Amino acid sequence: MRRITNADVEQHIEPTKGNVAAIARALGTSRGTVWNRIQSSPSLQTLLADARETMLDNAESSLYRAVLAGEAWAVCFFLKTQGKRRGYVERQEVTGAEGGEVIFRVVYGDGS
Repeated sequence: MRRITNADVEQHIEPTKGNVAAIARALGTSRGTVWNRIQSSPSLQTLLADARETMLDNAESSLYRAVLAGEAWAVCFFLKTQGKRRGYVERQEVTGAEGGEVIFRVVYGDGS
């Protein structure tokens, strides 16, 4: 098997949007081999981070389009994650049986 070079990995980062498994498949090697190569190269790390940031930007753009189109799931998700300072938070209320108070019992290692 031929040795994978930085140039080999570099040429596949952008087209795969930074998906390390896809890079490995394109190069006919393991994900671990590609990951180790990236971790040993600051320039590959930067390229991978940039590709993943671009993918994140694309996902945000899709979410924004869905919100503007009035997609209920997108509006709800957006408000839960971005509207917290305006009070759009989801909380869980914990109660005991039948809505009563929660009772805690401390159990020590010997069961006493």
